[in-house]
Amino acid sequence: MKLTAEDIFPGLELVLPEARLTRVNQALHGLFTKTLQRLDNGLPFIITGDIPAMWLRDSTWQVRPLLRSKHPEVIDLLVELSKSQVQLFLIDPYANAFNPAPNGDCWEKDFADQSPWVFERKFELDSWACLLYLARMIVQHYGRTDHLDANFQKALSLMMKLARQEQHHDPESYIFKRDNGIAHDSLSNGGKGLPVAYTGMIYCAFRPSDDACVYGYLIPSNLFFLHELQSLPAHFNDSTITELCAEISQGISTYGVIDGRFAYEVDGLGNALFMDDANVPSLLSLPYLGCLSNKDATYQKTRDFVLSPANPYYFSGSTASGVGSQHTPKDYVWPISLAIQSLSDPESSKPLAVLNTLETTDADTGSMHESFNVHNHFDFTRPWFSWADMTYVDLVLTSVDYTWS
Repeated sequence: MKLTAEDIFPGLELVLPEARLTRVNQALHGLFTKTLQRLDNGLPFIITGDIPAMWLRDSTWQVRPLLRSKHPEVIDLLVELSKSQVQLFLIDPYANAFNPAPNGDCWEKDFADQSPWVFERKFELDSWACLLYLARMIVQHYGRTDHLDANFQKALSLMMKLARQEQHHDPESYIFKRDNGIAHDSLSNGGKGLPVAYTGMIYCAFRPSDDACVYGYLIPSNLFFLHELQSLPAHFNDSTITELCAEISQGISTYGVIDGRFAYEVDGLGNALFMDDANVPSLLSLPYLGCLSNKDATYQKTRDFVLSPANPYYFSGSTASGVGSQHTPKDYVWPISLAIQSLSDPESSKPLAVLNTLETTDADTGSMHESFNVHNHFDFTRPWFSWADMTYVDLVLTSVDYTWS
């Protein structure tokens, strides 16, 4: 695709400073020329950036700004990407990242029977939710339903079967252990994870950061999955899904809200982890995902915690203050989290102020990185991270309240 910001978002060039428009075009150019590939069947395959694999989660957030466009080629790309996600999910619903062909490439081969299509097989509930989110948003924005085909129905049925199964997680059924010396790259307890009790929520082995969960019920992912189930087109929503939603919702209310704010993870046995991570879904991102209003009292109390030193992954320095992650160094914040801070509550975190921070902490590269040092932004991780670039684009569009006229 050879589309510019002016093609995709007509009139944007009239309301943006030239330098900011140039950055948007650079991000779009990277998406279309570096990340966008094609499967043998012609469907799109969008790699995450400097890793040549497609994450179900990342690919959704990489194209999210495009949902504000009505360009025919963009709409077709979104519809086809939804079909790609479903196709890959059906290969292995427990995988988070896939190859463009059955070539056997992988981060590590963690399972003896790992499909050659699977780049990484970390079970992350948000991967399922992201698939549902993109499919739903296409219907909502364009009225297109041709991606909700037999394959989608098959994927949804499988998702519901496995969700029921993971409400009663069997620790012997999914064991993930890597001998690489990185504790958060493996589940604890010999790869089985810590024990959990039934709560009604869905077990989740890994976070959106691809880091292992400490406790098995990840609250932001359960909230996001719940919201997407509740938002399914009416003809997909049957009594089984309604019952599952009621059980997840009750589990979150009973176990996930403590002292008026959301925990990040719980186990149903009385243990809870209070933190937040830069990757989406996060507790900070809940209004961005549509899960609840940013005026919600529980969210507001949670947000106050997340954006404070009480959150072990909140860092503040001379160049920026924001949320980082377990798998990047101490004092490194993520541009994604800075953008989400504003996208989830534009009134309290003004988009223009956040854009200025993002643009002045890019180490003069013109691109967003995975993370950067709050004391010296020339120290950063991952020089090319398409998700971060496109979340920046999302914030730019929000800053001018862009809608297709």
